[in-house]
Amino acid sequence: MVFDWPAQHWTAEHLSKVLHGKQIRFRMGMKSTDTVPQFETTCSYVEATLEEFLTWNWDHSSISGPFTDYDYSKFWAYADYKYVASLFEDNTDIFQDVIWSDFGFHGRNGQESTLWIGSLGAHTPCHLDSYGCNLVFQVQGRKRWHLFPPEDTPFLYPTRIPYEESSVFSKVNVVNPDFKRFPQFQKARRHVVTLSPGQVLFVPRHWWHYVESIDPVTVSINSWIELEEDHQARVEEAITRTLVCALKTAEDPHSTRAWLNPTEVEETSHEVNCRYLNRAVSAFFDHYRTSKPVEIQALRTNGEYVKKELSVHSLMEVDQTGSQNLTSGTVEQQAASPFGPDLVPVQPSSEDPPSERGGILENDGKDFVAKDGEQFEKLHCTKKQRIMSKHENAIGEQIASNNTMAPSQTFISTDNLLDCLVNPQVTKIVAQLLIQGRSL
Repeated sequence: MVFDWPAQHWTAEHLSKVLHGKQIRFRMGMKSTDTVPQFETTCSYVEATLEEFLTWNWDHSSISGPFTDYDYSKFWAYADYKYVASLFEDNTDIFQDVIWSDFGFHGRNGQESTLWIGSLGAHTPCHLDSYGCNLVFQVQGRKRWHLFPPEDTPFLYPTRIPYEESSVFSKVNVVNPDFKRFPQFQKARRHVVTLSPGQVLFVPRHWWHYVESIDPVTVSINSWIELEEDHQARVEEAITRTLVCALKTAEDPHSTRAWLNPTEVEETSHEVNCRYLNRAVSAFFDHYRTSKPVEIQALRTNGEYVKKELSVHSLMEVDQTGSQNLTSGTVEQQAASPFGPDLVPVQPSSEDPPSERGGILENDGKDFVAKDGEQFEKLHCTKKQRIMSKHENAIGEQIASNNTMAPSQTFISTDNLLDCLVNPQVTKIVAQLLIQGRSL
């Protein structure tokens, strides 16, 4: 799919020449592994050129410049979330080097892409993306992806602290989990694949992922593909922003670093957040007013799922027994997948004889593609049926695990409260209730 892309040559060395000494921001993290995730709020940051990064990365010696205070044996560096459109604003012709249209997305190229450049050990904490699905092209070096299906969300102990729009983080360090604090994580089904240069990974909507660089230099290009479900997701994210900013600034109006991800410029006022929420709801109605009704899953209060037709005027119903039907599922895509038969699924790690790395099961991706580039073997992922009682039990244990204080102490922190209020399952229902209220 990508053998003829000019972006195949986007190595760190090549990009350093193209950028002509332009400074970019690197996130600096510790190589030591703790049971606590290394969130971006705990990292430090440096402004440096790619040349300076490569010198530090290859020489491993004490050098002058922005990386002087960072011992290579103890730290990794990550230039993450670099929007190609901003990075190469003076060289827009380079956008054509990335040809996502080959995957069926007409007109999509580097302008709608993000660049990631890291050293050995650089990683992204486990999280899911609220919007869209994801295509990731590996250019240089290898990255190991740990993936978990959306149905396993309760087992990942989701949190919105640190807060970043469109990212739901896991409290679990998935490569060194604390099973005593997070016992339900043992039920999560891990899929592991090593992405090598020339390969593209498709990450479906709401799949959890932890991504780590396992070579001295890695370069990746990705693009988030918009989906029908994003219209409601924007309402859910607006609710989340309003709650997080209101409660966290009330708790401590002078300290945002501990809870606001560095990717967010600043906390926004309640007035601004309310305007944002209203715009998200208005956009939702504007979209569906001109769209044909689509099927959604409606969750009844007894935990059963039924198919329902979504329209702006019927987002909640009362069944014959008087119980309310809260629309809780996601809008299903009606269009056929643009991907052909050569899309190979990443299998659950527990199904095949594993190779072990620190107790983590993995598949290095070599089973997926033959030497001639053709598909070698179709692997099948079994889809677990969603059982509400298991999810409810997991949520209960998740809440209990938050309380590290003695049983006699009943203090509930703002974070405890937020973890309940902005749990993805809760915000989904709140969004549906807001939309239903506006449609009456």
